[in-house]
Amino acid sequence: MPWLQLIRWKNLIIIFLTQLLAWWCVILPESPEVLNPVNFLLLSLSTMLIAAAGYIINDYFDIKIDAINKPDKLVLEKAIPRKQAIIAHAALNIIALILAGYVAARAHHYEWPLLQAACIILLWFYSTHFKRQYMTGNIVVALLTSFTIITLAVYEPAMHGLVHLPGGNYSPSPLPVLVLLVFAYFAFMLTWMREIVKDMEDLGGDAAGGCATIPVKKGLKYARNFTIMLSAWVLLPLAVMAVKLYHYGFTALTADTALLLFTLLNWSIFMFMGQAAKQHYHKASRGLKIIMLMGLCLLVIYHFSIINTAWPK
Repeated sequence: MPWLQLIRWKNLIIIFLTQLLAWWCVILPESPEVLNPVNFLLLSLSTMLIAAAGYIINDYFDIKIDAINKPDKLVLEKAIPRKQAIIAHAALNIIALILAGYVAARAHHYEWPLLQAACIILLWFYSTHFKRQYMTGNIVVALLTSFTIITLAVYEPAMHGLVHLPGGNYSPSPLPVLVLLVFAYFAFMLTWMREIVKDMEDLGGDAAGGCATIPVKKGLKYARNFTIMLSAWVLLPLAVMAVKLYHYGFTALTADTALLLFTLLNWSIFMFMGQAAKQHYHKASRGLKIIMLMGLCLLVIYHFSIINTAWPK
């Protein structure tokens, strides 16, 4: 169906699963004050609607570029009129703000939906301006991806202070908040890397469309080396976290983090040795998706590990 293709329904499912795992594995064990199952579903639906609207407006302004980069996947004007698309974009954003506003009103925090409003504005300016600016567009997309996790922390007061661990123990530092922040950082960095790799893959269309992406401005070799440097910025915090988790007895989490490190390192080697070809960067982008999914496993392992291991005082 053209509309499902336009709103990238597979990506929306990944967004929902990411928020679901973060909520179920990290927030729900802390007896949430606001994000009960109903409120969580409303907030997650709001997030997905904003993302869907973002995909629509991005394609709306990128018809000429997409006609070069992915002509077989072009939906607007072929199957869906642009006027209908812009109306759908507005409707989805309005519904998203209403849903977020409802959840915020129940918590008497009417300022919380400003986060959703900021995301909508960022997505609009990303499509119209930031995407064509040097590096800015990549960072904006990465920031919006991390907001899918940060939003949950903002909307749940139990994440705003010291929290308790199962068994009656209390954490001297907000461990669940730390887990969410580390995961948000992980999502931010890997999305930034993936956006650059996608720009490398779409070099021809971006150059023709006047986009000042890193590959267009600096070349493929520079873009590849910069992406590998970003992977090092991900490796170091993960390595520190793995050592810390092992020290406190979270062996399962340590093993999964080590596997994540190993996979990310192999991906970096693949980027170094690969040829500057469109097919190569497509595989590199797909590899980053796999690493992101592996990162979700950390949340599940955290959930089961924390039940049997108390964070020391």
